Order: sequence, then structure tokens, then C-alpha cells
Amino acid sequence: MDISLRIVIPSLLLFVLFIVDLGEGHNSCPELQCGNGPPIRFPFQLKDRQPDQRSGYPGFDLYCSHNNDTVLELPTSVKAFVKNIDYKSQLIEVTDSDNCFPRKILRLNLSSPPFQFKNDLHNYSLFNCTPETDTEYSYPVIQVPCLNSASASVLAFPSDYDIDDLPILSCTKMYTVSSVPYDIWSSSLELTWSGPKCGHCEGKGKICRFENNSTDLKTECFDPDKDKGRSRKIMTTVSILGSFLLTLVVYALYRVYRYDKTEKENQARIEIFLEDYKALKPTRYSYNDVKRITNQFTEKLGQGAYGTVFKGKFSNEIHVAVKILNSSKGNGEEFINEVGTMGRIHHVNVVRLVGFCADGFRRALVYEFLPNDSLEKFISSVDSNRFLGWEKLQDIALGIAKGIEYLHQGCDQRILHFDIKPHNILLDQNFNPKISDFGLAKLCAKDQSAVSMTTARGTMGYIAPEVFSRNFGSVSYKSDVYSFGILLLEMVGGRKNVDVTVENTSQIYFPEWIYNFLEQKEDLRVYVEDNGDAKIAKNLAIVGLWCIQWHPVDRPSMKVVVQMLEGEGDKLTMPPNPFASTNPTRTNVSMPARHLNQELEVILESE
Repeated sequence: MDISLRIVIPSLLLFVLFIVDLGEGHNSCPELQCGNGPPIRFPFQLKDRQPDQRSGYPGFDLYCSHNNDTVLELPTSVKAFVKNIDYKSQLIEVTDSDNCFPRKILRLNLSSPPFQFKNDLHNYSLFNCTPETDTEYSYPVIQVPCLNSASASVLAFPSDYDIDDLPILSCTKMYTVSSVPYDIWSSSLELTWSGPKCGHCEGKGKICRFENNSTDLKTECFDPDKDKGRSRKIMTTVSILGSFLLTLVVYALYRVYRYDKTEKENQARIEIFLEDYKALKPTRYSYNDVKRITNQFTEKLGQGAYGTVFKGKFSNEIHVAVKILNSSKGNGEEFINEVGTMGRIHHVNVVRLVGFCADGFRRALVYEFLPNDSLEKFISSVDSNRFLGWEKLQDIALGIAKGIEYLHQGCDQRILHFDIKPHNILLDQNFNPKISDFGLAKLCAKDQSAVSMTTARGTMGYIAPEVFSRNFGSVSYKSDVYSFGILLLEMVGGRKNVDVTVENTSQIYFPEWIYNFLEQKEDLRVYVEDNGDAKIAKNLAIVGLWCIQWHPVDRPSMKVVVQMLEGEGDKLTMPPNPFASTNPTRTNVSMPARHLNQELEVILESE
């Protein structure tokens, strides 16, 4: 539900409550009913319908059941249905909610007010008797069918009768009950009450209630005919507010209709897509399956712009990562992109989609679980224990490059990721990289040299120049190459042996800083332990600089990038300078502030 509905609906509720309160202000004791039950008025009060405690008398509380029956709760929590109320005779007729008052007779204690039995009271003894065929009992024998069992019948006898006169040869005494009326054994029971009366207020058009701030039995009467002026003012206010409320209701209903229609269209589009998608065969789960897999969403792994990721487990101890998509984000495009794209992908360097959920407006994606989190954690931390080593970083860079090359050349259609960054590179238990998050991906033919886009998509700092402005060239698979180049330079600069503070940093752009060092054949000021490490860092930097050339035509394809990473670093040549800096070249400064780690909000394409 969008923000408009979240504002309108609470406002509607407040106005409804206000108008109801005004309506009750000119009638202090309105006559109420539960369905077709008896009218409810003083001294009785209907719970949750009359917030003014002066409308009734303590102990005379009634409430409506879910079936709209009028319920009276007697002492010791015995509940009875009210059939009739005679206010003049102060008589109330009730029936048992289970049609068996005798079963509750031991808990039915009316020795204290406000209610008492109407008829004469007697003591009774109950016997459990073996039934005899065609046995007919006469007074004083009372049969109690609702207490019978399959093998015995229950009979009640007045306790003051001679036991020799009673037919109890095959009976066993159960217990004795005291001071109950004869009609306790029937389907209904009559009770009387003592308490406040409003006899002097029974004239037509008059009402009664307790006086203000009074706790005694005094009552006061009101004549609505003497309060016409106040009533007219109230009705005028109610009329104005009612008109405003009607406008709000119409607006809210329209918004609900539009939201519901849009959501149904999105769901229908997704269902059509999933119907065509069956052959690709990731498992489809229900939302209940997702809750079971994640143990009711107990362990949260992370949260992004499009959803929250939870750790899950199948019954065979296989762990998975479950991404619950935000229903309020987009129109289902990201879900279709993820499922449609990843269903076509089977590569060691791409995260595997295990299954998905499309249950109404609830959508989720189930991936293989990768225990070592994302590459970002290992290249942006100052914790030396997280450094993976230059050989492992080189292996990770090569794995990412092979994964992107597969997306560009290994599938039936070319897949452009458009969001290559360290956060979307996940690491398995052996720190092998896997590309994830295809929510912004686009498909195109392999021979298609450019793709159409109406707005930029991706993460600031990793987006290629042509995605922002077509003056630099057409958007194509070379845009992923640019993002990969920025990622490589982050991997090179992620480990540093200097402190970055305001005093010792330069505002020179980080990739340009690297280029200046390499152009002057100086060692990069990064953390290395031997010459082999320095060589790896230099090779990664040179490949990264090739990838971030300003114009797409000057960038290598991912196939060539893989060859560059697998080849001998000594054969790599420096790329042309991609920076048009007017500042004098500076290399004798500490490592510059790295703006590459600053991730901004993802910019989506609205198509």
C-alpha cells in the first residue's frame, strides 16, 4: 500500500470516531441490540459499545457474541444467552450456551447480587442409573438428558423425599446440589435483579443515567425537546464532516482500486512469464515453504534497495540464501529479470538460482548459500586479517572476468549485468567468486552492438560514461567492462600501508593517481610482501585502466580481458591516458581518498 493510502485510511478512521462521538453526545443512553436480541438499556450496559461508564450499572454488563447473540456472564464465569429482558418486572430469561445448565450447576452461585433465581429453591440429589428399557419416570423423578452417557442415565431427585420411595435400585449417587430452582433442569432459566430503577424516566423522549461524578443510585432525566438548539448545531457539524468524510472515502476507494488493479496486472504479467519459464526448471515454492525454509525469517543476512536476504535451510541440511523482494518497489521487473536471466545461466562463477516464490504480491528468490559474504568485505576493510593475499585476489579477478565473459558470449542471448561491483561478487567457502544480483540486467542478441535505455541504471561510481550520455558512445556490453575495470582498481587500492586522513590525502581521482604512478614507472604504494605481489598488483591495475577507457570502442572485450589476466604481465602495455586532467602530475603524495567505495542509491530504468 502506497503512502497516500497509509495517510488517508487512518484519517478516515479518526473522522468516523469523531462523528460517532458527536452522534452519541446528544443521546446519552442510546438503546442498543445484539442482532435480533432484546433491547439493551439502563441498568444494563453493552461492553465495547458504550465507553461512557455512566450508561450502565456495575455488574450488568452484556456483550455480543460472534453470532450476534446477547451474552450475560454470571458469577464464576458461567456464560448464558439472553432471550428476553422485562425491565418493568426486573426479570431476565437466559439459556445456557451449551444447552446444559446442570453441567455448570456446581459453579452457578447466585447467593450474591445483582441476580437471583426467580422461583422457589430446592436441594437435589443426582444419581447415575443403568437405563432400563421402556422405563417411564414420573414426578419427582427428573431426567437430565444432557448429562447422560452411552451406558448410563442421570436422574435428579428432591433431597427431601424418602429414599425408599425413589426408583434407584440400579443407581449410584453422584453428588448433591443445594438451593436451585426447578427450572434449572430445563432449557431456560429465569433470573431477577435488584438495583436502580428509572421509573420516573420512562416517559417518551426521555432518557436516564447516573449524575455527573456520582457513585450512588441517583439518576437524572433528560428531555431531548429542550435541547433542540444544541442538536441542530451537532447535526450541522455532522453534515459538514460527513460530506468531507464521503469525499475522503471516494478518494481512498479510488486509490485502493488503482493500487489493486496495478498489482493484479503485475501479478498476471509475472504468471504469464512463469508459465513460459517452466522448462528452465528452478523450483517454485509457496510463501509457506519460504517461511519454513527460513525458520520464520529468523537469521537476517543483509538488506538492500530491493529486499532483505535471510539464511535458510532445506531438510537435507543444504543452506540457501532467500531474498524477500519488496512488493512496493517497481512493478515486478526485477523479479522477472532475476528469474529469467539466472534460469539461463549455469557457470561456476555465477550464483545459482535454486528456486523462487511468486505467491500473490509476495515474491522471493532462493539462491545457493555462499558463506564468505561479498568481495566488498575483503577489499574495503582495514583489518589485516581480512586480506586474502595478491595471488587469491588475482584468482578472484580472473573468475569474475570469466563469469562476465560467459554472460556476454556463453548464453543463447547476451546478458548485460549493469551492476558489477564488489557488493555483488559473492565468495564461496574456497573464496571462489560468483556474480550475483541480476535485477538490473538486460538481454540482447549476441550480434546486437547497442541496447536502448531511457535512463541510467546501476550504482554511482561504477556506471560507464555512455550510460549517462550517448556523446561517449552507445550503451553495450562494454559498459560491464567499464564497471569491471573500476572493480579491479578497487581491488588494487583496497590494501594500503598508509593512513588516510584529511591532512595527508590528495583529492586527485584514484584511477588517475594509479595511472600517474604506472606511467612514471614507479611502484604502486599498496601493501605488498615481495616482488611477485607487486607484479600482480601492477598487472591488475593495467588491466583495470584498459577497461575504464572513456570511450567504449577503446575498451577490450571480456574475452581479451581474460587473456590479459591469464597472460604474462610483462607483455601488458600501458593504455592511453583516459584522463584529461589539467592539474600537474603528482605522485609524491599519500594514497588519495578513494571515492570508489561510495555507493549511492541504485538508479533504475523506468520503461
